[in-house]
Amino acid sequence: MNQITVQDAVTAFADWNEPTDAELSAIEAEMPLILADVDLIDAQIAAMDHTPNDVDARRVRRALARVLTEYRVLANHTADAAGGAA
Repeated sequence: MNQITVQDAVTAFADWNEPTDAELSAIEAEMPLILADVDLIDAQIAAMDHTPNDVDARRVRRALARVLTEYRVLANHTADAAGGAA
C-alpha cells in the first residue's frame, strides 16, 4: 500500500517546482490567444444553450475570427523571434 508522507507533500510545493521566468513570459505572450479561445468557447456554449439564431452565429464567427487573428499574430511573432518568416 502506498502512503503519502509529509515529505511528499512538502516536495510537491518546493521552490524548484515553480515556473521559470521564460515559462511565465511564454504564457504572457500566449495570453491574448488563450483569452480569444475562452471567448470562442463562451460563444459556442451560449449558442448551445438555446435555439441558435443569427446573433449567435455572428458571435461565434467573430470569436473564431479573433482566435485565428491572435494565432496568426503569435505565429508571426514566434517566427520573427526565430529569425524566419511565417
